[in-house]
Amino acid sequence: MKKKYIGKIVLAYSGGLDTSAIIPWIIENYSLEVIAFVADIGQNEKELKNIHNKALLSGATACYIKDLKEKFIKNYIFPVLSTGALYEGNYLLGTAMARPIIAKEQVKLANKIQAIAVCHGATGKGNDQVRFEAAYASLAPYLKVLAPWREWNLSSREDLIKYLQDRKIPTTTSIKKIYSRDENIWHISTEGGILEDTWNAPIDDCWVWTKDPVNAPDIPEYITIKFKKGFPVSINNQLLNLVQCLKKLNKIGKKHGIGRIDIVENRLIGMKSRGCYETPGGTILVHALKALEQLILDRHSFQWREQLGLSMSSIVYNGLWFSPIRKSIQSAARVFFDLITGCVVLKIYKGNVIPIQKKSKHSLYSKKFATFGQDNVYSHHDAQGFINLFTLSSKIRAMKKNK
Repeated sequence: MKKKYIGKIVLAYSGGLDTSAIIPWIIENYSLEVIAFVADIGQNEKELKNIHNKALLSGATACYIKDLKEKFIKNYIFPVLSTGALYEGNYLLGTAMARPIIAKEQVKLANKIQAIAVCHGATGKGNDQVRFEAAYASLAPYLKVLAPWREWNLSSREDLIKYLQDRKIPTTTSIKKIYSRDENIWHISTEGGILEDTWNAPIDDCWVWTKDPVNAPDIPEYITIKFKKGFPVSINNQLLNLVQCLKKLNKIGKKHGIGRIDIVENRLIGMKSRGCYETPGGTILVHALKALEQLILDRHSFQWREQLGLSMSSIVYNGLWFSPIRKSIQSAARVFFDLITGCVVLKIYKGNVIPIQKKSKHSLYSKKFATFGQDNVYSHHDAQGFINLFTLSSKIRAMKKNK
């Protein structure tokens, strides 16, 4: 007898362990028709090929897959890059930037098919539950939100594996390799398993994309990246769109062990978590952009941009993408990013990205002024008056102290 549904729910579906278990669980407990939504933001291509059938085998009545790679890079990654945002000085926000675009497109589909609810697979311990639900609240507060990890009695990923096995639903996750991973064109993260003990050093299978820098090529590779208003337009004089550019930089970075970090971060909900992150192409881009910033931004602009980056990292990490403050920070940073036009040559070698040449038509660097040789543009005598005024408050304070 055909199952009778009381409405449709759109699930942000990844094909992983959690969302594979969520589909039958929703049907069993809520009698809702589950529509799987897959955002193609550059995750594993082999998994994407099978994900439609996988969703249907799990019980979904339909699976929609949307290619969002270009939109993700242009409208989410680069606005964050423009601010120089690094969460707690290390994390390039690969997961945090992906959640708002997934949620936005998920809501669009829900509205189109007249669904009554949306669902995500984030756990009750993580940041993603906040990121998804903050987006839902901002974009479609009328939709009901289902978060199975906060409801069901399945308390671990081992429970999820057994749950799927009992229902003969296939999964590639095993007890031995029970890492939690998130992948898109920008990065891949690995959490759980042996990494839950901070005294355990990462082993080989904690890293997915990048070669161990020890085993990377012994000969450095040199690449030239040209930028126009903050966006890369060519690599080694080959014109590329944003997707092609990031794929090429990822390929180079993976080979040379670029972009590996093993960090313990402060989650929004209060606990600390550990993860191994790989962002090869992104790390190369960050170094290249910083090299041009050094040429172009004056002291006060650079300091202000640093503050913008610090604020942006928290805003994005905490799931406030669809807030006025994010738009305000992004607009402020855009003024500086529009100046970032130029060319950078980088040396890529065994986990290191080293800018060795840089030039820009907006450069404030002047060899005539900076030279240690003879010049006709700078008077050394002028420095005396500057120093007298610059140190005046210090002199007065010392005089008062010494009476």
